[in-house]
Order: sequence, then C-alpha cells, then structure tokens
Amino acid sequence: MKKNYIWLLLLLLVTAGCQQAAGEEETKELTLAHNQPTDHPVHLSLTRFAELVDEKSEGELVIDVYPNGELGSEREVIENTQFGTVDIAKVSASALEGFDPIYSIFSLPYMFESQESFKQIMANEEITDEIYLNTTDIGFRGLTYYDAGVRNMYTKDRMIESAEDMAGLKTRVQPSRTSVQMIEAIGGTPTPMSYGEVYTALQSGVIDAAENNETALVNSSHGEVAKNYFFTEHAIVPDMLIMNDEMYSDLTEGEQQVIEEAAEESTEYHEELWAEMVEESVTIAEEEMGVTFYDIEKQTFIDAVQPLHEQFQENPDTADIYSRIKEES
Repeated sequence: MKKNYIWLLLLLLVTAGCQQAAGEEETKELTLAHNQPTDHPVHLSLTRFAELVDEKSEGELVIDVYPNGELGSEREVIENTQFGTVDIAKVSASALEGFDPIYSIFSLPYMFESQESFKQIMANEEITDEIYLNTTDIGFRGLTYYDAGVRNMYTKDRMIESAEDMAGLKTRVQPSRTSVQMIEAIGGTPTPMSYGEVYTALQSGVIDAAENNETALVNSSHGEVAKNYFFTEHAIVPDMLIMNDEMYSDLTEGEQQVIEEAAEESTEYHEELWAEMVEESVTIAEEEMGVTFYDIEKQTFIDAVQPLHEQFQENPDTADIYSRIKEES
C-alpha cells in the first residue's frame, strides 16, 4: 500500500511538472526596443502597450521594453527587427525612409494641411495598411504610430520671417534624403547629424539652426542655446511601431488581435500624454529658458518646396500614396 502511495505521489509530481512546463511554453516573451528615456511620453505609451498585451492575452504574451537605445541606434534596431533578434521597435518614420521609400512621405514638407488632417489620414486603415504592410517582404510590418508633433525651425540668434531668411543657414536635419532636400529647397544648408549632437553643435556654431517639435527645447535643453522658435510647421513626422513579420505570422489569430488592439489603444493613450508635454514644454521654454516663439507667414516656404511635391507625384515609389493622401485630405 505504501509502495502504491509513493508511485502515486511521483506520478502527481511528474504531472504537475509537465503542466508547469506546458504553461511556460505557452508564455511568449517579446523584446521591444526604443531610444527615448523612461520619462518620455513614448516610453510611457510603450509601457502601456506592454501592459495591455499582458492583460488582453492573460499573461500568454509578455513584452520586455528596452528604452534609451539599450539595444542599439534606430537603424540598428530596424535591422535587428528585420532579422528577428528584436521583435518590436519604436523608430522615427524618417529612419524607415532608408528601408522603404514609402515612409519618405512623412518627411515631405507640407504634405499634410494640419495636424488634424494628419490624424484623419492616420485613422484611415486603407491608407495606413498600404504603408504598414509595404515592408513585409523585407522582414517587418507597421503596427501603429505615435504622435511626435509638428516640426518647426529654431535658431541660435538668426531671425526667420520667410524662406528667403533661410539662405545659407546651416541647419541640422535628420539623416533623411527628403529632409536634406527640404532645407536645400528653401535655401538653407542642410547638415545631417544624430540628435544627440545637436546641443553641442548649436552651442559651438557648427550649425545655426535645427528643426524639431517644441519638446526638444526642454527635454534636450536646446532652449538653452537656441532662443528663437519659429512655427514654420513644415513637417509631421510620426514615430512608428514596427514588428518582425515572421514573429507576427507565427502568432495565433487571437494573439495577433491582442497585439493590434493593444497597439491602437496605446496610440490613443499617447495622444493625451503628448499634448500635455508640448504645452508644458512651451511654458518652460518661454518662462524659464527665455525662448521666444514666433508665428510666421508660411506661404514662401510652401512655394519653395513645390518641386519636391512634383518629384513625389512622379516617383513610382511614392506616387500612389501621395495621391491617396491628397485625395483624403
């Protein structure tokens, strides 16, 4: 009897071990990389995305978030997402331009009439699917976007009232061909460089100006050296959440739905955080850093970049998405 009891106990232990192992196999851990600090709205939104995935999948999908560029530069994490060593990444649309020209549409100056028009376009699934799924053949797909604000010009000490005032102005741009062409079109001298170099470059005079949203003045202390901010409102370049396509395809339909729903909800969550941060940044830059904000007449800038719009209309890589966005705007 005692012998049978021992065998029964062993059987229960083995069964419990197998069940635990099976449970462990059901849990899928995914890595998510981005380059923002942990107090940035993007990180908070990505953390919310991970929480939503965990909740909706009842713990079967777990996302580990790696901030601060811990897993590499934007280009490196895009490449790693292609090859599957990173599962999900948040990167700027301008960084994706080097992998697929369809993403250059976001760097095209004055592509969108307003931020409201931009958000209306990004809520159109037919358009976003055309963009997000265009890269599945090179290893990744888009999931959603995060608002990164409207890009404007700011200078160390130069005044800008029209495009003519950009003449010879050494302006930092993102490493994007379209961004370089934009500054050239309005008469400036484009200087591509990484974001982390901008403060020192402005301070030392390597560059005279930069272009970004208002949060750069405070988050990266650019307002300490650049005292003039001009609402040129020339571009709306969002952040993109991308995922390795093979990993996505290996998920069940239910798991894919969890990822999609969580991504969409995290974008909505981000909207409120971003709006609050922009408002706070303007107040701090103005009241504590001495930055002056200027509304300017944008028409000279719009006129100057029209040749770029013609190029996008004629380029087979961008013609379709350009016309569809313009039709819906």
